[in-house]
Amino acid sequence: MPVITCIEDLKRIYRRRVPKMFYDYAETGSWTEQTFRENSSDFAQIRLRQRIAVDMTGRGTRSAMIGQDVAMPVALAPVGLTGMQSADGEIKAARAAEKFGVPFTLSTMSICSIEDVAAHVTKPFWFQIYTLNDDDFNRRILDRARAAGCSALVITVDLQILGQRHKDIKNGMSAPPKFTLPVLMDLATKWGWGIEMLQTKRRFFGNIVGHVEGISDPSSLSAWTAEKFDPALNWDKIKKLMDMWGGKVILKGILDPEDAEKAASAGADAIVVSNHGGRQLDGALSSIRMLPQIAAAVGGGTEVWMDGGIRSGQDVLKALALGAKGVMIGRAFVYGLGAMGEAGVTRALEVIQKELETSMALSGETQVSGLGRHNVLVPNGFLDGYS
Repeated sequence: MPVITCIEDLKRIYRRRVPKMFYDYAETGSWTEQTFRENSSDFAQIRLRQRIAVDMTGRGTRSAMIGQDVAMPVALAPVGLTGMQSADGEIKAARAAEKFGVPFTLSTMSICSIEDVAAHVTKPFWFQIYTLNDDDFNRRILDRARAAGCSALVITVDLQILGQRHKDIKNGMSAPPKFTLPVLMDLATKWGWGIEMLQTKRRFFGNIVGHVEGISDPSSLSAWTAEKFDPALNWDKIKKLMDMWGGKVILKGILDPEDAEKAASAGADAIVVSNHGGRQLDGALSSIRMLPQIAAAVGGGTEVWMDGGIRSGQDVLKALALGAKGVMIGRAFVYGLGAMGEAGVTRALEVIQKELETSMALSGETQVSGLGRHNVLVPNGFLDGYS
């Protein structure tokens, strides 16, 4: 096994091992990718406040997210097509998360189905759903999630209309791949990935293909998805979907304090400050820049989490210090998955936890519950430089 000291090490292996179209699918943003870049670069502007002569014995990263005990306040975010990054990728990631002690969230647009993942884990995982305009499909997939023992529903609220991602269009991104000459030439250099994919039966969207009338293969899927995202989404429809589930709900895709207040009023157990990884509205502010004012607007009744740009334990520390109760990671665990399968996801979590624990100690904190604004130094104007 190669020596992995940071998430960037996993990313380099991932890029060599996974076909270009799937690497680009994960490592891309919409339009000019400004928001995608600033999700990460804005973290770099925040500095940590070093403290000394503090007793560091007994330190740890354990916490809770919506009442669930976690090894650290980090959950694996829902990522579509994870099973094309590595064969049976959702199963591998779910197993790694369970063993490590953090939540895993299965995307509606996963390659492995809800039932596939449930058969390979022993503890409940979370399920993500989009705000679709098909109530019959919504009810049936939520029934399947309940039957599989899913303990929370993550509703993605920022995907009424799909943002344009130039690389996906140029690559002809699909699952399974469209075998154009450039794709075939690239696949010829990714033989390890190819051998694994030949050994699995899971290559399509397992939650949809075979579960929707008229959708029996990937070729009929694109037209269905284009019709089902709901451009007429409003808060009444979000509340209807929450009531349809009847359990714990996390609303993901909040980037404005007013929307955060509405989400809290709707009864969300948690909200995720998120711009969809910079894949939707390019030019929106980064998640970390918007986090403090959203946390202030919501108060303590609803847990506030964030995602976007987190590549280290120090990033997690900064998010917690600026008001987050927890974070979600997407690309960071996908890098590990594509690089080394289940072991790579585990390694990504180990790297983040080690960085978080060490940086906490050097900042004078022994528990994540003690982190706050006093642990970070923020540039003048960073939090209120726009109006």
